[in-house]
Amino acid sequence: MRLLFAIIFLSFFALIPAQQREYWLTDVAGGQKTRVKDSLAAVKFLDSLAQNHYFFTELKAVKEDSLRTEIFYDKGEAFNKGFVQLADSVVQELKTEKEFFTKNLDSTKKDLNQKYIDRGYSFSRVKTRYTGMKEGLPKVELSVHKNRRRTIDGFVVKGYEKVPRRFTRNLEKEFKNRQYDDKNLIAINQSLQNHPFVTLERPPQTLFTRDSTQVFLFLQKRKVNSFDGMVGFGNDKTDKFTFNGTLNLQFRNIFNNFENVSLYWQRNPDKGQTFDLKADIPYLFQSNVGTSVNMNIFRQDSTFANVKMIPALYYNVSTRQKIGLRGTFETSSVLDSLYTQGVDYSRKGAGLWYHYTAPTDVELFLHRTHIRAEADLLSTDYTATKIRARQTRFFIFGEHNLNLRGNHYLNLKGETALLNSENELTTNELLRFGGWNSMRGFNEESLYADFYFYGNAEYRYLVNEQAFFDLFLQYGQLNNKTAQLKPQLFSFGIGFNFFLPIGLMSFQISNGNQFGNEIRFGDTKIHWGILTRF
Repeated sequence: MRLLFAIIFLSFFALIPAQQREYWLTDVAGGQKTRVKDSLAAVKFLDSLAQNHYFFTELKAVKEDSLRTEIFYDKGEAFNKGFVQLADSVVQELKTEKEFFTKNLDSTKKDLNQKYIDRGYSFSRVKTRYTGMKEGLPKVELSVHKNRRRTIDGFVVKGYEKVPRRFTRNLEKEFKNRQYDDKNLIAINQSLQNHPFVTLERPPQTLFTRDSTQVFLFLQKRKVNSFDGMVGFGNDKTDKFTFNGTLNLQFRNIFNNFENVSLYWQRNPDKGQTFDLKADIPYLFQSNVGTSVNMNIFRQDSTFANVKMIPALYYNVSTRQKIGLRGTFETSSVLDSLYTQGVDYSRKGAGLWYHYTAPTDVELFLHRTHIRAEADLLSTDYTATKIRARQTRFFIFGEHNLNLRGNHYLNLKGETALLNSENELTTNELLRFGGWNSMRGFNEESLYADFYFYGNAEYRYLVNEQAFFDLFLQYGQLNNKTAQLKPQLFSFGIGFNFFLPIGLMSFQISNGNQFGNEIRFGDTKIHWGILTRF
């Protein structure tokens, strides 16, 4: 009651204009002095003591002269425990008990305030009102002043502002009108984490106005052009020591449309060569519809050559997922008239495909999860026999990096493919796999099959953020009806990956064979590669 009279008394002075008057508040118990700008600030100061558990603050005296007002007070004992009674509106909104005892009023008020912040009331305030004593402890009523409920109204891009408009619209589509809280801010940050084309310079910031809540994204353009080279050493089918290699050059986001143009070349120890050219534009006409064109040429020494064109149209479901339609136009020619295992043919068809990629927190890993699924209906015309055959082709790939604990990770990978036909397939039609990116103990694309699958378990130990060791074991099986083969395969090896100033360096030793065959040192494969971004 005394504090109430003090507040009324000081509020009277707040109505009187003052010129350069000084206002001081002095704690008579501790001698601490506090200067405030006017009598209204003095009232707020005394009221804040009651809000912070000094429920028995007393005004002792007020001294003033022409230029100075000095207020003496005794704040008394602080009570941080007591009996709490929640306002009816709080009980109704939070579905909680109305009265309870707490040993920590500060913690109770903080938890109560956080519950309202989580509901979008970013500027909520918990008010404390002393209502009496019970068993020697204060009884207080807690109420919440909520202010306006905040929702995310839009995004403002700063720094790298040339991102495609569709990029911002997709963020707005996902997050606009969502409740503004820490959970959604973390979700925004995670959605941009390890984005292939942009990076956040700092966490998202927020501009609050009376009528809107704008989230500011401070973006930086990533260096995403890359050169990926791999050199391999091993024996070919005749046990002759040979050199093979891979070059992969990618130009990405040059025109600020998140586009990608890649050139890929590979030579395997068995004198096979692959050339692949791909162009991808993810946002056509500022929409979520994208397109890509892929041209692939494979030549096996002087025996046969395959040329394939795959145009595709797809929809960006999210920043991580896309689903699309594609066409296939393929021709194959036998170059050596004495080669009887292949025939000339032309193939066309249509199919569906789906890609999913989840980013990783570990920069040394390409991704945390990656999934590809493809299905095609094909029609193949054989030139010599004038026969037309219907075919189906399926492909599924999945990879996931699992954190076991600390710096210990397990990379799980699996791949399977099937080419089913009404007629018997020839060698130049078959699926090809093996090498650096599949069964690593075998030469690049040296395994031919109409059906295959393999699984990979790889233990990875992170030495630090710049390097990791790996040990891997693979098991696979293929079916080649043409050659009447159905072997079971295995491979194993060890590798080391580390960052250098020029890029990510990879070194790997592997060996593989069929079950039932002894392991030969001469079948060991050595791969050395580097990935550079510019």
